[in-house]
Amino acid sequence: MPIQLLPEVLVNQIAAGEVVERPASVVKELVENALDAGATRIEVELEEGGARLVRVRDDGCGIAADELVLAVSRHATSKIASLDDLEAVATLGFRGEALPSIASVSRFALASRCAAAEHGSRLEVEGGRLGMPLPHPHPPGSTVEVRDLFYNVPARRRFLKAERTELGHVEDWLRQLALAHPGIGLRLLHNGRLLRQYRPDAEGSGRRLDEVLGAEFLPQALRLDEAQAGLRLHGWIGLPTAARSGTDQQFFYVNGRAVRDRTVAHAVRQAYADVLHHGRHPAFVLFLELDPRRVDVNVHPAKHEVRFRDGRLVHDLIYRSLHVALAEARAGATQPAGMAAAALADAAATTIPAWSPSQSRLGLPVAEALAGYAALYRPGDSTAPATDLPPLGFAIAQLHGIYVLAQNAQGLVLVDMHAAHERITYERMKAAHAARELSTQPLLVPLALALGEREADIAEQHAGLLAELGFELRRSGPQSLSLRSVPALLADLDPRPLVLDALAELGEHGHTRKIEEAIHALLAGWACRASVRAHRRLSLPEMDALLREMEATERSGQCNHGRPTHVQWSLAELDRLFLRGR
Repeated sequence: MPIQLLPEVLVNQIAAGEVVERPASVVKELVENALDAGATRIEVELEEGGARLVRVRDDGCGIAADELVLAVSRHATSKIASLDDLEAVATLGFRGEALPSIASVSRFALASRCAAAEHGSRLEVEGGRLGMPLPHPHPPGSTVEVRDLFYNVPARRRFLKAERTELGHVEDWLRQLALAHPGIGLRLLHNGRLLRQYRPDAEGSGRRLDEVLGAEFLPQALRLDEAQAGLRLHGWIGLPTAARSGTDQQFFYVNGRAVRDRTVAHAVRQAYADVLHHGRHPAFVLFLELDPRRVDVNVHPAKHEVRFRDGRLVHDLIYRSLHVALAEARAGATQPAGMAAAALADAAATTIPAWSPSQSRLGLPVAEALAGYAALYRPGDSTAPATDLPPLGFAIAQLHGIYVLAQNAQGLVLVDMHAAHERITYERMKAAHAARELSTQPLLVPLALALGEREADIAEQHAGLLAELGFELRRSGPQSLSLRSVPALLADLDPRPLVLDALAELGEHGHTRKIEEAIHALLAGWACRASVRAHRRLSLPEMDALLREMEATERSGQCNHGRPTHVQWSLAELDRLFLRGR
């Protein structure tokens, strides 16, 4: 077959294959256009999950009658005009592909009116064939109708799922949009019935979060607002105890655009590394703001992915911001602890015996640990006025030698004493390890590692960093390394998988925490064995000292395995249990 130009309709249908996957893709493109047009109220109406009809109405700036045909022409846009504009895109759309792509695979109609125009106009397109714009009554703004999606592409239409499934994809995407634009009013109708209505929340009261994620999200979340080197990260991260079985409440936005990014996912995963229970996922709504020139949004036709020009800086900001916020979310506090907790931490540092690896291998004597608690104890009793009670209150009893019951200003606190002591011991061990110079263990016989040439190149490039982490690696061939020393704490472990994991992380992100995570996992095991065991009887002063140290210890809301260390019941909740006041 000779080389030839493809017909315009076929070109648009090929483009539609990249841009229009299902009705949710149509809704996404049309609603983003409405937002770029300055709309404050948007209504989405669907029939049969969007396969039969997608109609999007907005109150934006509208389109002039003489620009309607141009609006559905390929690569026609009002959002960029030069390469400089493309490198600094500040709008959600910019390619000029969406409308012609959608119009090529549907029965399409566009009606619009500018505020200054006397009347509106309407343009119909069927399967890519344009009609003539005609006068049409319409309020200021635009309405786009997309009927019988993929009617002229039967193979694509057969890939559409059941009505309920396609509707679910639309609802999921609108939830993402609603979180990013709380000041915009959104309505979703399906088969003539109102399904969702997100009311404008321009004041930032948190109502939009409640509407999208439920009223339980905010009380179990930490507020973030951090800035560094021209980047700003703000939003909310869920407490580890509010983790979920899936990733359905993970939302990340770059300059208002919902994206999926491996750098972001990796940074979040590392920040929650030792506070989540196995198989659980954190909830978060995070917004990253930066100069548009520092992020490339022209990576994927559907614009789900971006590429950061300073990926390492973005990763560090996300990891450190979340890591610090989670560390400061101590037991008894929902926000970062203040001066009182810092003072308690200083007291703990001066009264608790120093830790060493040899002690941890044998297990810290329980009496020694309890003596440390007693030294922290400040006289007080459970009858103190509620206003004088510390966050976790004062102990009143021990239940079955496992749980500590305490009374605080809110009501009753129930503490798993082993889980709490385990976190306290673990954090103390980490601090002691970080304060000492890393010791290494030379290998009597260097260990030969066979690996790919790329991994060997990465090891050679980052040899200095790996040496700081305790691994002395030398290249012994194009696809081999010689390992000559390892961190002393990891001397009993097989270093091969750890080195390979570290090299993979270095290759993808330019840095690694795999070695630190392995050391922390070892310390966590020692902390578990060194902590006070169940059925150990504690006195009230010892229990109070444990509570005070929980208040002063980072991440003390959960143990090393991600399980909660305590629960709080308010007086109102206790009253409901016993039907008081009814």
